[in-house]
Amino acid sequence: MELLLIAILSLAAYLIGSISSAVWIGKAYYGIDIRQHGSGNSGATNTFRVLGKKPGTVVMLIDIFKGWTATSLAGFLIIFNAIEPANLVVYQLVFGALGVLGHIFPVYERFKGGKGVATLLGMMLAIEPVVALMCIAIFVLVLFTSKYVSLGSMLAALAFPVLLLLPRFHPENPILIIFGFILFAVVALTHRKNIHRLIAGEESKANISLGRKR
Repeated sequence: MELLLIAILSLAAYLIGSISSAVWIGKAYYGIDIRQHGSGNSGATNTFRVLGKKPGTVVMLIDIFKGWTATSLAGFLIIFNAIEPANLVVYQLVFGALGVLGHIFPVYERFKGGKGVATLLGMMLAIEPVVALMCIAIFVLVLFTSKYVSLGSMLAALAFPVLLLLPRFHPENPILIIFGFILFAVVALTHRKNIHRLIAGEESKANISLGRKR
């Protein structure tokens, strides 16, 4: 029974992560497939770049929420006494990672998705909300000062495990810190083209001007 529940929730986490908000919003309201424009990714970064601030914000919020939802499915394992409470964070990480995997390789869109940063943020909000909110502040600060969504995403991803190393936030289970650095490595890997463009000064800036209307 426990294994069956874990399997069902694992599948649900992946399917939730596979919800491609950027693709669906782009097609429904703008008549375009976001994957055929900009960087070709179906995530918040490319939506900001191609469609602008409002749709980019909507996509980012949806992607954050689906990461939070996928991670929070682990709570059902406690409700149904399938695991010990001490093991909750492990399953939160597993379900959250499956949600991020779904975003990067969405089954609904032929496994061509985004880079998973916003979904990863939602995952961390479900596990360590205070630290995750600080990462959001870092992302917003970098975004509005540099207008590089990719740079803000990578720095926010790096900030999560780094902040957990501080005595104030240091978790009892070190697996969260290890997992945080692993996920940052994944984020950096999925942003390798952005990193090359940033170094070369060729990275596109997001259209986030407060005075400009779309």
